[in-house]
Amino acid sequence: MSEQDIALSALVEMTRTIGQPEMNYVVVGEGNTSYRIDADSFWIKASGQGMNGISAAGFVAARFAPLLELLSDPTDDPHTAMGAAMELAKVDASVKVKPSVEVTFHAALLHDCGVRCIAHTHPLLVNQLMCSTRAEDFALKRLFPDQVVLCGPVSVFVPYADPGLPLALAIRERVRVYMDEYGEFPRTILLENHGLIALGQTPKDALNVTAMTVKAAGIFVGACAVGQPTFMTDTDIRHIYKRPDEIYRRNLFQ
Repeated sequence: MSEQDIALSALVEMTRTIGQPEMNYVVVGEGNTSYRIDADSFWIKASGQGMNGISAAGFVAARFAPLLELLSDPTDDPHTAMGAAMELAKVDASVKVKPSVEVTFHAALLHDCGVRCIAHTHPLLVNQLMCSTRAEDFALKRLFPDQVVLCGPVSVFVPYADPGLPLALAIRERVRVYMDEYGEFPRTILLENHGLIALGQTPKDALNVTAMTVKAAGIFVGACAVGQPTFMTDTDIRHIYKRPDEIYRRNLFQ
């Protein structure tokens, strides 16, 4: 199999797992996933495709260059510009389906963060918090060690922005601040009134980060129901995240 075929096969399998109804991560055509092919291109779920039972035909190979150019020089008419960039980005112009409207943030994250795989979902438990006054609290604090190990010391929190180019620009700005501070890519990005983005080097990695974030959201909601969450201290968070044995475990999970 070619590198392109291997990437697509892995992405299809991951996306089907995310789309299982019992997971409560997405319904109908919600969410999108992507996987880097090489330095120039990546696979992304096509617009309107449901994840549950998706096939290879539900994905589009896209080129980075037109999308990154748009992000570097956005226009006053983002919807028109996005439509043109989405068509121009298609590796095979004859393909009828078009990339997800959120293809720009996938391009930015795959390119800027050096990751290979992204899973963007709208999990029920996570969105209970993202649609509440506790959204930023959940993003910036940690409750238990394995949340730190898999999801990072904090999540990037992005206030609500219109899906498409405005959201991609907001995500890119916040992620760059995180990378300047921590010297590495964020594991999780939480979008106010929207959902979750999990970044990883493999589909397994992105799935594990998604699952742990959903578990943490359930614990947070439960803690609020019986009192108030008790958060880990910054000192304990930094200690756990940098412990050699926890780094070893994190690498095994990938």
